[in-house]
Amino acid sequence: MKRAATLAFGGASEGVLTTRQRGKRPPSATRALAAEPAQADRFSKARSARSASMLEDYTELIADLIAANGEARTTDIARRMGVAHPTASKTIARLKREGLARAQPYRGIFLTEAGAAMAKAVRQRHRLVVDLLVAVGAPREAAEADAEGIEHYVSTATLRAFEAFLRGRGDR
Repeated sequence: MKRAATLAFGGASEGVLTTRQRGKRPPSATRALAAEPAQADRFSKARSARSASMLEDYTELIADLIAANGEARTTDIARRMGVAHPTASKTIARLKREGLARAQPYRGIFLTEAGAAMAKAVRQRHRLVVDLLVAVGAPREAAEADAEGIEHYVSTATLRAFEAFLRGRGDR
């Protein structure tokens, strides 16, 4: 008994495989898997970026608070990050261990030179990703929100491509 198989993502007419086509993979499935070391490296980079993303977000926020208020207090950081005070305190302790921030009693949190450099790099990446998303038609508010995640995972090579694309359009 011969029956046509429908792909999960296709409509009634598109995505229907005829008997003759059965056994062939859809074009997207014919792409070979990456070599194991390359694929492992990709996943490793993503895990590393996930670990660093929180520190990057905190350094960027601390820099913004210092620019706006002259200091960054743990309470303000927690409120703006949408986390509980103990969660912010724990992350700030990690920033201090990593040499990215220092705290002065009764004065708040301040970035070290390394923390300020990280905040500046993250802000530049964020702006570039937002500019690209807006250039391809994303609404600004959505671009700002989406950039918060993308900015931590995009490679330097891809950022250069974003920059070249925007320069080619005259946006930079």
